[in-house]
Amino acid sequence: MILFRKFRVLILMVFLIACTLHIMIDLLPKLEKRAAGADGEEGGCQCAQHPGRESQGWGKQRARSAAEAGWPNKHTLRILQDFSNEPSSNLTSHSLEKNAASGDRARDSRGRTGPSAKEHKPLIGDASGGRTVSTQALSQLSALFEHSLYKVDLPPLTDDDTLFNVNNDFRFYPRDTGNQGWHNEEGNEDEDEFSPTSEVTAESYPNWLRFHIGINRYELYPRHSTVLDALLKDLVSQRITSVAMKSGGTQLKLIMTFQNYGQALFKPMKQTREQETPPDFFYFSDFERHNAEIAAFHLDRILDFRRVPPVAGRLVNMTSEIRDVTRDKKLWRTFFISPANNVCFYGECSYYCSTEHALCGKPDQIEGSLAAFLPDLNLAKRKTWRNPWRRSYHKRKKAEWEVDPDYCDEVKQTPPYDRGTRLLDIMDMTIFDFLMGNMDRHHYETFEKFGNDTFIIHLDNGRGFGKHSHDELSILVPLIQCCRIKKSTYLRLQLLAKEEYQLSSLMEESLLRDRLSLILIQPHLLAMDRRLRLVLQGLAGCIEKEGYNNVVEEDLSGDTATHRGPGHR
Repeated sequence: MILFRKFRVLILMVFLIACTLHIMIDLLPKLEKRAAGADGEEGGCQCAQHPGRESQGWGKQRARSAAEAGWPNKHTLRILQDFSNEPSSNLTSHSLEKNAASGDRARDSRGRTGPSAKEHKPLIGDASGGRTVSTQALSQLSALFEHSLYKVDLPPLTDDDTLFNVNNDFRFYPRDTGNQGWHNEEGNEDEDEFSPTSEVTAESYPNWLRFHIGINRYELYPRHSTVLDALLKDLVSQRITSVAMKSGGTQLKLIMTFQNYGQALFKPMKQTREQETPPDFFYFSDFERHNAEIAAFHLDRILDFRRVPPVAGRLVNMTSEIRDVTRDKKLWRTFFISPANNVCFYGECSYYCSTEHALCGKPDQIEGSLAAFLPDLNLAKRKTWRNPWRRSYHKRKKAEWEVDPDYCDEVKQTPPYDRGTRLLDIMDMTIFDFLMGNMDRHHYETFEKFGNDTFIIHLDNGRGFGKHSHDELSILVPLIQCCRIKKSTYLRLQLLAKEEYQLSSLMEESLLRDRLSLILIQPHLLAMDRRLRLVLQGLAGCIEKEGYNNVVEEDLSGDTATHRGPGHR
């Protein structure tokens, strides 16, 4: 009987201790908030954001954002309180400062997530959000864009040639951009209370909208676009207000919305720069690389295609810029702390979304690519086309083009490849993919408004730059089978093979503009030079077999050094 009473007393004591701990956990956020407020009163106005506070522990982050997002914070604090305030924990701002000063290896993964980045990494002169580069270093790329082949003008644009017709009826409310010319009383959410203080013009629109307005039949953006540079800067500097997982696709991608209501597709870092795709991996199960998306944008621009939406690299805080702002519960539930005290998550997708393949920060920051969204499909419909040279996506079966050497003859007789420039655009895309080593081009898209007489949008390039030691010649099959190429493309390829305009040097220089350093290692840059020579060798064989005029399609009228004719037929 006495033992039974002692046992009941023991249970009661355990219960009281548990209740006490529970109450302490509930009070912890309030105490931290009150302590922070006391510090603010003692130190005066705390208007400026301190870099060291950018990556606080999860307990503090969750306490601050719980009222906004409406998420319960008890569960978070129970799991993470051991890590949030430990002096030795690498989730504190002290560890971030150590990482920032840890040497050359840290420099490879640095980026901008807050005001402190401005102090250590000044912007380049073109406002693209990259690093400062000397005038001498920029001379080669500048010389390329001054070449006559990069000064061929477009035909005069009509209303039918622009994606959007901007007129007096086209209005955008600057409230969405945080424009200070519009104001509202605190706490009043009624849009009717907003009133303009100045005339609204297209120049006052956010950069993502100006990018959308500039899309036309021939290009996503002009060669020398100040809007493009400003948009690239926005991708790395705009505050992220919400995050959600993108549906579909085989690997995890996030849709990020910014303070100015722009959106971008975030692909997180999955491999280091030095890692190559394992030789036993099929192309359809390869990782999607964030640095491949960034490099593809720069390569597309150097080739003068301008068919890849703007992409920039960014270092994202997984706690404050993903977990604390998402309302996607499926994503939120996959966050955890690794044994190394790094913040990790894995989301939901077909491949590589599990604890074993989790994405982990260092300690809570992760690299990724941010690709600007194209206009909403409700405003500008796009048509999806099956690539005629699509692979089988099967472990044993081969596609028809892989076994039929005359496959291109059939394609040439099939709309829309039987007229216009569509087949030639496919050849452009083939060369683009071969230079990157991208085997994953199963579909492509065009803007529906322009019908079949428009360019191909080069989307989803994450499986490029996987192997620098191997050249996948099967990617070149469309070009070798069809033996057709635009004259403008052919001349630019010859130009980029010259020593003074060497493709690898131009890419290295262009990639310095990105906020993340060392987008591609040297072997990948050299591989592009090697692959460019293979493309020109293949074209030389076609010309020898079929004749120059039957292979090279004239799309430049007259002498390119003086003529300013259309870039497309």
